[in-house]
Amino acid sequence: MNHMLELLRKKVPKSGKDMPLYYKSALATTEVVLVIYFLIVTIMLSRINHHLEWVPALMCAGMLGCRYSIGRINSRLSVYAFEVLIIVWCSWHTHFVGWGYGAQHLLIPMLMLCFFNIYEPPPLKLVTFVLVVFYRMALFSYSLQHSGVYAMDRTMVVLYQLLNSLTLFDVLAIDFITFSSSIQESERQLIINNQALHKEAGTDPLTQLPNRRAMLDHVAAFMNDSPNQPFSVAIADIDFFKKVNDTYGHQCGDYTLKELANLFMGHADNRYTVCRWGGEEFCFFMPGLNLDEAGIIMNDLNTAVRKMPLHYHDDSFIITITIGVEEYDFRSTPDAILGKADQKLYMGKMNGRDQVVI
Repeated sequence: MNHMLELLRKKVPKSGKDMPLYYKSALATTEVVLVIYFLIVTIMLSRINHHLEWVPALMCAGMLGCRYSIGRINSRLSVYAFEVLIIVWCSWHTHFVGWGYGAQHLLIPMLMLCFFNIYEPPPLKLVTFVLVVFYRMALFSYSLQHSGVYAMDRTMVVLYQLLNSLTLFDVLAIDFITFSSSIQESERQLIINNQALHKEAGTDPLTQLPNRRAMLDHVAAFMNDSPNQPFSVAIADIDFFKKVNDTYGHQCGDYTLKELANLFMGHADNRYTVCRWGGEEFCFFMPGLNLDEAGIIMNDLNTAVRKMPLHYHDDSFIITITIGVEEYDFRSTPDAILGKADQKLYMGKMNGRDQVVI
């Protein structure tokens, strides 16, 4: 009940000349099919009574006008004209030809196009639905009391019923395919956009590595999915990074961070995940590795950083890093484990830097 009330309160965009492309395509194609339908009906009815064909001919012209008006006049007026034509046709057809030929079924695609019209507020759509139902019941009641003015022979009855059935199913197929494809495409784009936003929210813009938030989520997810599996974490800090910025400029500092991130990614070989922890600090997550195994990898990485040549414009220099490593004790929270790794990093800083503390 609450969902229905919330749906009825939804706002709609202001009407204008433009309408969604998918809706314009469905409406235009539907009207083209009905133009052909009315043209065929004109020919068929001319064989029964020469005074009948002017009505479907007029409907054909009116539907052509609706098709031409799409995008050229107010969107609501274009749709309303289409709906009026359908109602007029069903009323005339029931009176002059009769109920049993299926022309009244055109109310179904008319109602569907009304529901998919984003300019119509939900309460008006609900009212329209109720009115259409009562209108159809009124037509049926009228047909029970009045036979069609003009009768068709058996062959014409079969052809006419076949034409109405084919037209109905053609229009429904067109609208279903158009609207469902549009919804699926919208959902696909929404998923892609959400994935892109999620990745952007968890990515450091400078190094393109995951950021602190993404790393904490990753560690927490691993602990939740594999509570009995060991893992180790490490936090690394560039030694005397301020000196790099002061000597060569902040752009050189950015260059250094990006080069270091590239080295970390190339060295990972699926053994760890690395993120930019903040400033000149990086964090490593090593699933399935104990402290000794993680220490070996981090010592190897420390050596690789020391040997990495850096060239910025005409300047060449090297950097070193200090790393603190900690193993999961199956009790602590991710913050507590990373806090212990940070304490070991601080110890390495105090003991001379360019080292791994395990």
